[in-house]
Amino acid sequence: MFAKPAGLSSVITEAETGTDRRPSDVRPFEVRIPEERFTELRRRIEATRWPSEELVPDRSQGVQLATMQALARYWTTAYDMRSVETKLNALPQFTTEIDGVDIHFIHVRSRHENAMPLIMTHGWPGSVLELLDTVGPLTDPTEYGGTPEDAFDLVLPSLPGYGFSGEPVELGWESGRTARAWAELMHRLGYTRYVAQGGDVGALVTDLMGRQGVEGLIGYHLSLLTAVLAVGDQLPRESEKERAAAEAFGRFREDGFGYFLEMATRPQTIGYSLMDSPVGLAAWMLDHDTDSYVKISRAFVDHAPVGNLTRDNILDNITLYWLAGTAVSAARSYWEDARALAAALASGQAPPPVNVPVAFTTFPDEIWASPRSWVEAIYPDLAYFNEADRGGHFAAWEEPEVFCAEMRAAFRPLR
Repeated sequence: MFAKPAGLSSVITEAETGTDRRPSDVRPFEVRIPEERFTELRRRIEATRWPSEELVPDRSQGVQLATMQALARYWTTAYDMRSVETKLNALPQFTTEIDGVDIHFIHVRSRHENAMPLIMTHGWPGSVLELLDTVGPLTDPTEYGGTPEDAFDLVLPSLPGYGFSGEPVELGWESGRTARAWAELMHRLGYTRYVAQGGDVGALVTDLMGRQGVEGLIGYHLSLLTAVLAVGDQLPRESEKERAAAEAFGRFREDGFGYFLEMATRPQTIGYSLMDSPVGLAAWMLDHDTDSYVKISRAFVDHAPVGNLTRDNILDNITLYWLAGTAVSAARSYWEDARALAAALASGQAPPPVNVPVAFTTFPDEIWASPRSWVEAIYPDLAYFNEADRGGHFAAWEEPEVFCAEMRAAFRPLR
């Protein structure tokens, strides 16, 4: 009677590994999307029932009609629907089962000897796609004006319930559990000494890897100070940069917290619309933070992208969420993390200390651009800090050149 969303098996094929396959095996992966999935996607976009235009000249009532109509028009008339498939299949992809969930990841080994293993974690509403333009510069720096000593082996996993990773079918998959899964993933790949990086949800996962003291991790880099969500009111507000960060965090809590609160409390409710309407899904994903929204809107309405936030790159990410059907499972990760945070705060116990070097880059257009004093309040032994000259919340996606330079500088002392 009711249409059931197509599962991952309809859009992905794994290389055959024989009948004696074990869950812990690392299996090659390839994306193959049936043409009928694209036909259905176009039909749903064209059948969108549009709301009336907002009554204000800005985004204070939400994602603007002109932006969404320009996005939908480009999506159905000019965008290459197979772009996601092409981009992912150009890189080595794999899956392996960890703690009952199939984890999808990209694994690119550098051609340079002694490359440093680096696991990087995306966030919401991102995916591994936001990291792809860093693969070449980080794994093969000599092709981009660097030296062999700057080379990394890259591991880019999709968070559980995101992209082409499996959807958890039991409670308890908060970021701490993902952190442990990432340590197991690096162990399976044979890495005994590695570094990690994360932004957004990925920053939380990466920080928890450090606080759990997972085996093999020798240092990590963050681009978002997630601790502000728990202790923001306790951080200093004396300097101009501190006051600016506090004001930005205050605006986020008062006027930009809607998506966060809904996913942290009622992920299932929003899922019915997000799984049914691609335009509804796109609007939900665009309504993240003001800076990112303005840049994305500019790409579609004014045809003037900022950095690598092009129309095609933006639609690649949205299309991935639609094809994989992960709107609800991704939202549930916020529900899990909200409960884990509440439990940690209720316990009254300080989080475990970090015993490896921590590096941090503040990008100027981040939701709250954390000053050095804030970062050092959380990480007293901060090993590296820099204020980049450009970039926002999706720094690797928007400004991959700047981001890659930060990775090299942050981890150079650990080589």
